[in-house]
Amino acid sequence: MEALSSRASSLLKTLVEMHIREGQPVASKNLQGESGLSVSSATVRNIMSELEDLGYLASPHTSAGRVPTAQGYRVFVDSLLQVGPVEQGTVSALNAGLDPNRSSGELVQTASNLLAQITYQTGIVTVPRPAASQLRQIEFLPLSGDRVLAILVINEREVQNRIIQMQRPMTEEQLKTAAELINQRYAGNDLTQVKGHIVREMSEARARIDHYLGAALELANAAIETEQQPENLVVAGEASLLNQASPEDMQKLRELFDAFERKRDLLELLERCSRADGIQIFIGEEAGFDVFGDFSVITAPYAQGTQSLGVLGVIGPTRMAYERVIPIVDVTARMLSAALSR
Repeated sequence: MEALSSRASSLLKTLVEMHIREGQPVASKNLQGESGLSVSSATVRNIMSELEDLGYLASPHTSAGRVPTAQGYRVFVDSLLQVGPVEQGTVSALNAGLDPNRSSGELVQTASNLLAQITYQTGIVTVPRPAASQLRQIEFLPLSGDRVLAILVINEREVQNRIIQMQRPMTEEQLKTAAELINQRYAGNDLTQVKGHIVREMSEARARIDHYLGAALELANAAIETEQQPENLVVAGEASLLNQASPEDMQKLRELFDAFERKRDLLELLERCSRADGIQIFIGEEAGFDVFGDFSVITAPYAQGTQSLGVLGVIGPTRMAYERVIPIVDVTARMLSAALSR
């Protein structure tokens, strides 16, 4: 990144702050008045042109003013931003909501809601992964129409029942032998590892034309679901994005809401955040997905003691009040960690 002169830095900072506040392209005359710099309007125009050439500003077709690009916002966040303290009222609201006596599920939901309410953006929190699940035992009982009831005993006491359709017919005796085979091979192992082994052995059994082992593995594969927690992401406050959107933003918002619904892209991004330390800020397409092109994602990890559990954060338009939102995300993560660790 090319080093900016102090005047260019000052004008870029002022322009970004004006754009965040007003949401309109900033004209050179208004920027000159707001900046407080004793420079001519011609100098301001020249510096704005230089900033545009560097990729930090853009000129919308319909206006003589300029707006920050994602690159301009990145320079602002990295080099020019002065983060403010979190207001006492916000700390009190977080303290009241993130009560250590609540369950982890309630705390996660509350954290998402509070982030949305306090920042006026959309709050996101990944749900802590469940503790390791060990397969204790599996049984297969025949039902009508080539269906089988699979009974799984997980950890010490948890019992899960699933009805699965057999790919090939098997007698009650064959089902019993198949269960014994799976229990001998896999009982006591983590479910996720069991699933991986089964998938691998299925292809090996097919290659050896070992039909019986293949049938037993197919049953176990259908019975064991490692995604025990479909609600792996809590999203709150989508209405905040709607309230801030202009009519021309609606299509982009629809695409973003579709991404919330699918959750895959968002979870992939948050998974990357969970492997990093501290606050992560993605501006526009830095997130790696087109759908986030006009939005920013700010996240922070949360933990229980020393064990990292997930990340929380907000999604909002690129012109959000970063100096206010960043410390709120940081403090919320710290307070959720504290509540979960007591």
